[in-house]
Amino acid sequence: MNRFLIPLGAFVLLVVVLAVGIRHSADKGTIRSPLIGKPAPVFNLATLSEPKRTISNTELRGKWYVVNIWGTWCFACREEHAYLLEMKRSGVMPIIGLNWKDEDEKAREWLTQLGDPYDFVAMDYDGSVAIDWGAYGAPETFLVNPEGIVVKKRVGVMTPEVWNDFVSHLHAPKSNPS
Repeated sequence: MNRFLIPLGAFVLLVVVLAVGIRHSADKGTIRSPLIGKPAPVFNLATLSEPKRTISNTELRGKWYVVNIWGTWCFACREEHAYLLEMKRSGVMPIIGLNWKDEDEKAREWLTQLGDPYDFVAMDYDGSVAIDWGAYGAPETFLVNPEGIVVKKRVGVMTPEVWNDFVSHLHAPKSNPS
């Protein structure tokens, strides 16, 4: 029995150290994307509001914008939706919805029921554009600067703290993206 106590104690100590480190991490919920500091992947997709019309993020060159990857099948997307509406009401910058692997009717119903926080919704039917952005799942949110460079990536639900961090980049002097 004693021969198991030392390994068990070491394991418990390791778990405690890792838990404390994760809990106190300043970057909790932030995944360093290989896109940070690089040009945002260009997309040219059908819009939800006018399926015969395509939209490209190159049309946003010259302004800050946010890309929010979401889907009606995503439970966490529903959780963050009310805060996305607040972000839109703030009018700070455009919010582009990248609807990932969804059906038009389901997406329209979702936005009618919950409200539409997006300046436009691009439909990524096969998921290839979300993959180009390095998405692991939904929701994921990216901040892009006026030069078209990805500045931040958030994996998970958008929060007031993360939004304030995104907005702080608008007023910060030009420096290396973080």
